[in-house]
Amino acid sequence: MKEKTKIRQLAETIAIAALLAIFVRSFVVEAFTIPSSSMEPTLLVGDYLLANRLSYVVKVPFTDVVLFRLGEPKRGDIVIFRYPLDPSKDYVKRIIAKGGDMVEVRDKIVYVNGVRVEEGYAHFTDHMNIQQPRDNFRPVKVPKDCYFAMGDNRDNSSDSRFWGFLKEGDLVGKAEIIYFSLDGDAASLFTSVRWQRLGHVVR
Repeated sequence: MKEKTKIRQLAETIAIAALLAIFVRSFVVEAFTIPSSSMEPTLLVGDYLLANRLSYVVKVPFTDVVLFRLGEPKRGDIVIFRYPLDPSKDYVKRIIAKGGDMVEVRDKIVYVNGVRVEEGYAHFTDHMNIQQPRDNFRPVKVPKDCYFAMGDNRDNSSDSRFWGFLKEGDLVGKAEIIYFSLDGDAASLFTSVRWQRLGHVVR
């Protein structure tokens, strides 16, 4: 009888832990890995992030149905979202413009509402500015409840210049902190850990 009680207590403990894990992942924080160089040098391949799911919206678990808003992404925020062309994939980009803004790119320079955006974080791998829409993007108005997002590595990023606007319902959360970082090209496991990036706040 006592053995059954212990087994039942263990099962209840495991069930409670599982429910808490699901709750935390669905509503509070979620971990992500950076697989590409599109956000370099801000985020590197092999960075492990924690995203705050309570930054902007609360959704019905396991869906993109927004229950209510908690905040709105600001220009410059780095956000995690479901890739509009394939919701099974998560993307990370920086918010450049929001609903109602007019955004354009001229010779790699971003303008929002006619004003040049100062972007100390932007990175370029070449000086060619002839590609469309990478280097020159015609003026467009961002629709309501949508955002224009771009990668910091401007010459190597699939972003709103190519696939369009980010919808509010696709938002997962705001990238907050790098809790681990691994350089896959390093010679050994110990040297592959980017110790200086651990605990780094994402900006």
